[in-house]
Amino acid sequence: MLSKARYTEEHNMPVVQLIDKFSLPKGHYQLDIPKVAQMNAGDLVDGQDLIDSEEITPTIVSATAAEVGIKVVITDRLLRQNNESVFTITGRQIGDAKDLKKDTDAIALCSGFTDTYGGDKVITFALATGLIANAKENKYGNPLFAVHHPNVIWKLAADVGNIVTSDPLPDVFNKPAVKDYYSGVKIAGVPFFEDGNIAAVSGQTYGYGVIAHSSAMGYLVASAKTERRQRDESLRATEVIIVEEYGMFEADDDRAGTLQYTQSSIST
Repeated sequence: MLSKARYTEEHNMPVVQLIDKFSLPKGHYQLDIPKVAQMNAGDLVDGQDLIDSEEITPTIVSATAAEVGIKVVITDRLLRQNNESVFTITGRQIGDAKDLKKDTDAIALCSGFTDTYGGDKVITFALATGLIANAKENKYGNPLFAVHHPNVIWKLAADVGNIVTSDPLPDVFNKPAVKDYYSGVKIAGVPFFEDGNIAAVSGQTYGYGVIAHSSAMGYLVASAKTERRQRDESLRATEVIIVEEYGMFEADDDRAGTLQYTQSSIST
């Protein structure tokens, strides 16, 4: 007899919910996102024509999507042996796998920004305020957020001296998709989120997080999740196939910076 199923615990996965989401209309294969340059206004002299002119001069970021899927084979024997609904069990497993894939795809963008902070250091309150000051100076935009491995966030919390702050999340982040991932650390209005799927670089003690505005990265959805079930009599099983089409992309290098801090385990 099989007892009730237990599941592998997953890390918090806030990154996808923190970045801009786009939809790709039917009949299109890519999304083009324009960014216009900054214009300058000048002083006028009475009675004289304007001489200088400004141009829009947009730059274009193009994003495409790709199919991602998973197949599960559920045998008739497995169905007979379980008291629980096997389709419910596999549904949760598939959902977790899909979320993990999206999260790691989004995390992969964090290492690609020109601005980099940390350099394999243990994060401190002073360093955190410094990276926020740089983000403000470089005009990343508002509101900002930061994401890194839990060990990085809690080293910062310990240095601040307040593991859980009473400060609430800024309203823009205070939604069910991300508020459960909030670490409780907020510095100068910037909330810090934890994502345990941020892996250390091979042979190093640091991983790549990010401080950013939501418009720095994008999540493009071309096709929502579809589910198909196919019976295979010779196999005496049912195949469950889940397919989704999406893409993660860097939208604006000027609105984010890579965080490179030591995320080794914390001594207890």
